[in-house]
Order: sequence, then C-alpha cells, then structure tokens
Amino acid sequence: MSKKKIITISVILLILTNIVTFGLTNILSLQFNNKVIVPKKEYAEISSVLEEYSKILLLESIIEEDYLRDVDQDKFIEGQFKGVVQSLEDPYSQYLTEKEYKSLSEETSGSFGGIGVIVTPGDDNLITVVSPIEDTPGERAGIRSGDKIIKVDGEEYSAEEMDEAVEVMKGEPNTDVSLTIMRRDNNVNEMIDMDITREKIRLETVKSNIIDDNIGYIKLTSFDELTYDDFKKALEELENSNVEGLLIDLRNNPGGLLDSTADIANELLDKGDIVYTEDKNGKREYLKSDESHTELPLVVLVNEGSASASEILAGAIQDHNRGEIIGTTTFGKGVVQRIKPLSDGSAIKLTISEYFTPNGTSIHGIGVKPDIEVELNEDVEVIGVENLNEDNQLKEAMDVLKEKIK
Repeated sequence: MSKKKIITISVILLILTNIVTFGLTNILSLQFNNKVIVPKKEYAEISSVLEEYSKILLLESIIEEDYLRDVDQDKFIEGQFKGVVQSLEDPYSQYLTEKEYKSLSEETSGSFGGIGVIVTPGDDNLITVVSPIEDTPGERAGIRSGDKIIKVDGEEYSAEEMDEAVEVMKGEPNTDVSLTIMRRDNNVNEMIDMDITREKIRLETVKSNIIDDNIGYIKLTSFDELTYDDFKKALEELENSNVEGLLIDLRNNPGGLLDSTADIANELLDKGDIVYTEDKNGKREYLKSDESHTELPLVVLVNEGSASASEILAGAIQDHNRGEIIGTTTFGKGVVQRIKPLSDGSAIKLTISEYFTPNGTSIHGIGVKPDIEVELNEDVEVIGVENLNEDNQLKEAMDVLKEKIK
C-alpha cells in the first residue's frame, strides 16, 4: 500500500473517530429510535470537513490518472504540507523537510557550506537578499542587500521555492554555482549573472579592533550559538586595554538567535526591558537586563541590512538612551518565529508573536530609524575598519563617539 493511501485512510479514520466520539459525548445530542442525532450546527461543521478531504482525494485521483508525467509521491505529500503553511501568506512561516530542518540547524550552530548570503521571501514573491555575510563568497562577488535572486544554476525560483533554491546554493567547498541577480538601481532593473565558488562557511560573528588608540570597535555579523561568548571575551579584552568608548557595528547583520541577542544587550544596558513579545491573544513575554553592564560610552552603526535580532539590540539601546544609532533605517523584520520539530524529522517554523522595543514600538515593515542618518557614499565597496579612510558612516560614528568621550 502506498504512503499516500495510508495517509488518506488514516485521515478518514481520524475524522470518523472524531464523529463517533462527538456523537457519544455531546450532551446536546438527541436520541431517536436508538440513533444519535447530531445537532444541525455541528453536523454542518462535520460535513464541511468531510467535503474538504473528499476534494483533496478527488484532486489526487485526477492527478494520478491524468497528469502527463510520473508523480514523486514523497514530494507530492511534502508539497501538500508546504501548501498548508504557505496558505498563511506569511513569508516567515514554513514547513521544513527533514533535510531543510537539518540545514537550518547547521546555520544557527555557526558552520555550513555555501556562498554566505541570508535571504528571505519578498512581498513581490521573489527571493530577497537580507544581507551577504561578511568575508564570504557572496559578499566578495558583490551581492548586496535588497538584491533579488532570480535564477540558481539556470533555473528560475520564486519566493515560494526559496528553500529549494537555498539547497542548490549550498554545496561542497570549491564547487561553483551560478546566480542571476536582479538589482534595482535608479528605478531600473538590472540583471546580473554571477559565478560563485562555494566555501566552508564558518561564521566568525564577532570581530574586534582598537581604533585611534582609545575606541573599542566590535562588529557583529550575526547572532548564533557562539556569538555571546565571543562578544563577552572581546568586550573584556577591550576594557582591559583601557579603551574609552565602544562602537558596535551591526551593518548587514541579518539577525539570528534571540537569546544570544538578549545576553549581549544585558552587557550594555541599565536594568530594564530589552524587548517584549506579544502573541495573538495579547500575552506578553519580557526579556530584561540587570544592573551589571559596561559603562563605556556607546555608538551603534546600522543599515538596511540590519534585521531582526540586530533591530532588537539597536531598538533597546535607542529606547534606553544608552547610545546614538547612526546609519540608515534598518530592514524592518519585527516578528518572532518558533520552530517545532515533528516526529519524522521535519519541522514547522511558525510566526507566533510580534516583538516591541522597550518603549512599545513595533518596527515590523518600518525598521529602526537612526538618531543620526548617514548614507554610505556610493563609491564605497567595503565597510568596516579595513576601509576606515573611505567608510564615511564609520568615520561619522567615530566623530560622534569622540565627542561623547570628551
């Protein structure tokens, strides 16, 4: 017996079992000639469910009999599962196959193979680059935040097929993958073809330097399981070097784990709220900082590639008046997903709540607006301390921090 038929029979048995259970237990049921009569309203609901599943079975039967090509039953069933979640029309909620779930777990652990770009489904149904990860093949190839990935290895992919596209972009180090990028520049769409060689991506999410002898600089490229420990170590080393101010660079940081972000915020903020989430029932959960934190004057750099967890950190610092936010308005991802593993190794990633900055501000679809807005000069291709003389955003942040130190 095929897997599809087993699932179909199981669904029918489940429905029938529920009907019988309902009929025996519902105290509103009426007895007539020793038969259970289900009240009209409940009968209509049960009939609707049966009609829905009978339509699914009919569609499957038509496809099986008339479709031109052979049907991969596993993909056919997985497609139904994906369709259930896609019907929510939420780009951040997904059904993950076993392979996709393992791949996602690799990314949050800090090591995976590929080209090093973070993508999200766009409202235009195109795969949208949140940001390239620093010092990865994708960044070196010139991929930018906001680029649309149209083709991978010559095959077109939409946002609904993003997981499949990501799997193709990943692969063994020293192998090549071709991308077709659509970039909107001066209201004109430009198509760009790129050949990129994959590498083993080990995310060094924390990089630190001392600038001008007295400014501590920490760049956070994402928030994974290792980020907080690395940040804590970098901060202690900078403080032991007697720096007089701290500059945190969150540009092109696509986010990551909320717990890691909260731990870092706790090292920077006074006692109070870091962020709170609210679900559809109005239930709130708060993450708070304690009294222990660095006293160094603080400035934070952000741009349109700063998303999710980066926005939580920037928003908390801004609401606490702990330091100036400098750069351009952030990406605007202000919803929280939870991943629930399923028994067969697959999982569902579901948007369960929206997050708010300590002052109650929602940034979803809006972003965090910087205190001091500074556009990056068009001719700047590399940002950070490696290009200090050309990175005008970083130079502005340094000037502001020097004034705070005075």
